Amino acid sequence: MSEIKETPDYSRNSSDNLESKGSQISTNDDEGREPTLEEMKTLRHVSDKIPLRCWLVAVVELAERFSYYGLSAPFQNYMQNTPEDTPKGVLGLNQQGATALSYFFQFWCYVTPIFGGWLSDTYWGKYKTITVFAVVYICGILLLFVTSLPSISNRTTALGGFVTSLIIIGLATGAVKSNVSPLIADQVPKSKPVIKVLKSGERVVVDPNITIQNVFMFFYLMINVGSLSVIATTQLEHHVGFWAAYLLPFCFFFVALLALILGKNQYVKVPVGDKIVNKTFRCVYIAMRNKFNLDAAKPSLHPEHNYPWSDKFVEEVRRALYACKVFVFYPFYWVCYGQMINNFVSQAGQMELHGLPNDILQAINSLSIIIFIPICERLLYPFIRKFTPFRAITKIFFGFMFAASAMVYAAVLQHFIYQTGPCYDHPKACAPEYRNVPNHIHVAIQVPAYALIGFSEIFASITGLEYAYTKAPVSMKSFITSLFLVTNAVGSALGIALASTSEDPKLVWTYTGLAVSCFIAGCVFWFLYHGYNDKEDELNRLEYASDDEYEQSTGLKPVASLTRSLKSLT
Repeated sequence: MSEIKETPDYSRNSSDNLESKGSQISTNDDEGREPTLEEMKTLRHVSDKIPLRCWLVAVVELAERFSYYGLSAPFQNYMQNTPEDTPKGVLGLNQQGATALSYFFQFWCYVTPIFGGWLSDTYWGKYKTITVFAVVYICGILLLFVTSLPSISNRTTALGGFVTSLIIIGLATGAVKSNVSPLIADQVPKSKPVIKVLKSGERVVVDPNITIQNVFMFFYLMINVGSLSVIATTQLEHHVGFWAAYLLPFCFFFVALLALILGKNQYVKVPVGDKIVNKTFRCVYIAMRNKFNLDAAKPSLHPEHNYPWSDKFVEEVRRALYACKVFVFYPFYWVCYGQMINNFVSQAGQMELHGLPNDILQAINSLSIIIFIPICERLLYPFIRKFTPFRAITKIFFGFMFAASAMVYAAVLQHFIYQTGPCYDHPKACAPEYRNVPNHIHVAIQVPAYALIGFSEIFASITGLEYAYTKAPVSMKSFITSLFLVTNAVGSALGIALASTSEDPKLVWTYTGLAVSCFIAGCVFWFLYHGYNDKEDELNRLEYASDDEYEQSTGLKPVASLTRSLKSLT
């Protein structure tokens, strides 16, 4: 009897192999293609890799912020107190005078970005503007250091040198500040969203907007790493003298200069537009004359006027105006933020310090941001994006709410200070023998106020920088960023107007009024602009329009098409 061999059934395996191969082909087809509208809504959005050259720009910002916060942290004591007070000072301007001058410095630092942004976008470019004003910055800190030396200065010399150095440092700060955040974002290649297939097989959207968001989060993290210099400079102020506190930022700023020199041929440098800022103002002026209708400035609708721009340029101006309108309510936020470097410092001086400088708690703000940024980037934001897009307007609204919460906490704390002896609602001022005796309440209770301000910055300040960059035309990134920064100057002007209330026993009402105004501003902001969340993707897509049309309108190409060095363009 012959043995009958069973023929194996390959049909199932063949089917599986075909299915597997088909899935692989489908996966390969997905990799790198542009997502559909449905995929944009349903797939998870992730960031692309951040180029290493971003780190060099970040070092510039870290060193600049190290110097800025390091030298400004001792300002309130330096201005408010005399050498006989505790804590010690120099100028003796009292709390009202010191707070007003502090707000003037903030105002000046954040109104000068208009000049820096215009100079950069019209003539010099970001890199040259930052480099030139870095040298000016160093000169300003040198003057501050020299005029604070006890051996060569008296009160009159110190006051003259202090005010002059504030003007020089503020001018340099504005020019650097308006250009360094656009420069770091310029280092990220501009590309449309694409599909990426992870090793797990999951399809995700590599979203350039998420990449830019992460770049600004990383950028702001570097700002706050640099701002930890307040720990060193306040200790130097307390144990050595103000001159030592100003010498450290002077020396450290050379790190920024070194990073600029090392990165000279590495940075992506967007060429300067043909008086692009002037064209923009002319375009807006035409719209204003036609009942704020920007279509009136489109060459396709009015060819008889021979406008020196294209329809796409007009749409870019429209997008930039969206950003500028969003910035209108920011001064109410900044006036609350500004309490950190003046009234909060004075408030700490009314409490028991237990050997700590009263201005060292500003470091809590930086530490809270350094802790919260990775949590937001890695956990909070991805978690929220699983359920709903976490748009810019929503984040800014939450920033206002956290700032208002910080003011509520400060008001309650001030109330408890006034309820505590020995001098109650006139700390250190009820009798000559109590001039240097604080009210009996521990300074550590002030920590949540700084932490709440820090959390608000992650939502409001970082998102504002991001919004200014992403909504600005490629040739106007610095100028639109400067318009965002100038809202801080307006907030400082409001702070100057309110400086007369910065005295005992009015401070509870000062903080309460700030809390209410910030809360109302945040609510009105949400009511007016929450609809912009729905338009965000549409506005962002303008960034990736065709290169040919972009060259026609501005003479420039998107950043992705630029070479790494300006030298190669010539």
